[in-house]
Amino acid sequence: MTDFSLLINGATVAGESTMPVINPATGEVFADAPRASTEQLNEAVKAANDAFPEWSQTALDDRRQVLRGIADIVSEHADELVELIIAEAGKPVREARREVGGTAAFFRYVSGMATPGHSIEDPTDRDIEITYRPLGPVAAIIPWNFPLMTIAFKLPWILLAGNTVVIKPAPTTPLATLRFAELVSTLLPPGVLNVITDDNDLGPALTAHPGIRKVSFTGSTVAGQSVMRNAVDTLKRLTLELGGNDAAIVLDDADPKTVAAGVYASAFQNNGQVCLAVKRLYVQVGIYDEVCAELAALADAAVVGDGADEQSTHGPVQNAKQFTKLVDLLAVAHRDGTVIAGGKIVEGRGYFLRPTIVRDIVEGSELVDDEQFGPILPVIKFDTADEVLQRSNNTAFGLGGSVWSSDADRAQEVARRVDAGTVWINKHADIAPHIPFGGAKMSGVGSEFAQEGFVEFSQRTVINRTRA
Repeated sequence: MTDFSLLINGATVAGESTMPVINPATGEVFADAPRASTEQLNEAVKAANDAFPEWSQTALDDRRQVLRGIADIVSEHADELVELIIAEAGKPVREARREVGGTAAFFRYVSGMATPGHSIEDPTDRDIEITYRPLGPVAAIIPWNFPLMTIAFKLPWILLAGNTVVIKPAPTTPLATLRFAELVSTLLPPGVLNVITDDNDLGPALTAHPGIRKVSFTGSTVAGQSVMRNAVDTLKRLTLELGGNDAAIVLDDADPKTVAAGVYASAFQNNGQVCLAVKRLYVQVGIYDEVCAELAALADAAVVGDGADEQSTHGPVQNAKQFTKLVDLLAVAHRDGTVIAGGKIVEGRGYFLRPTIVRDIVEGSELVDDEQFGPILPVIKFDTADEVLQRSNNTAFGLGGSVWSSDADRAQEVARRVDAGTVWINKHADIAPHIPFGGAKMSGVGSEFAQEGFVEFSQRTVINRTRA
């Protein structure tokens, strides 16, 4: 395992102290990560401010070339990055490969993306031009469930728009981010990209820092509320991609086997530790028993084990705190519903749970009302479309949702009434860099991806002159 360093002003530097990184498959420390001090945070923000004037004036084509170079480096070092993600995040090797491949693909797509800017036709004597200028230094705060992919959701747009950045990864998954930064740092002028790590203690200082113009945060709603409070004094721009309690609605004309396979793949991707995974499954009464049986069969067939084992389809829960929460939710599942698959921990080392299907459960249980963020899926029965929409929309969250039916028109009609930022039909969690993504209600503020993502990292300027 390589040594790991912070990246500040183009240089790899040791943290003021170190912190252990635990492999969730064993529950044991496998590496030490640097831990930055407040002084090092301030140095990183200063470096980002010092580098901003030159980088913001860099030709757009040159910035595009940097993004292509980052994509190439990620692809060239894919095996190394996959190994780190497996070790620190616990992902099965196939999911870790998808994360690294997706990271490179996002950078490559954004490198060729058209940027916004246009003129407004005005019937009077005005010439109106809409331009988008860089904002300045950005703080990008990364969660533990997708340590590289979430960087790819933010950094390409940040750099293409001409901003500089300070990235802070989650303390339980800092290593892939640190290695990524070290690999790509030579492509960028010093100070454009900085990475600091902490033990969940530097977030308030970073998000309140007067040298940061924008915060892009992915994480829980509670943490996002804290970020918003910290940003108030300086009125920072914010993009917050927060928690979800996504409902999938299965209508009674759907094929139970097909639906079960699609829902299971979304609900249990990365062991359910995905903000936009299916968290609540509503199934119409006519096919409820069949769908439950199909889901149970899939869960029973799962191979739970160390992500480094090619045979494993489900790895461990990423960290001890989340594991403890999910163990408590298993007790809730047995109390409030009927567990028809899983429902237990895997004895031995590491943070392993069997994928769990719970039927005969309703709202009022925390397993239904709150985001579980793990491999436990409640399956809820409903009678009519009006009923299920009222029940499923009755939540503070609104990240995503889906409708499953063999009748496209019927599904579309229901989908239009789902209160969420994105609604899929006969699929779930299908995202791409050219499709805007953002939540409704308490699931987020702002948008990521596509031209909307570029605008989020830009200052819109209207140039209004009298036509000659």
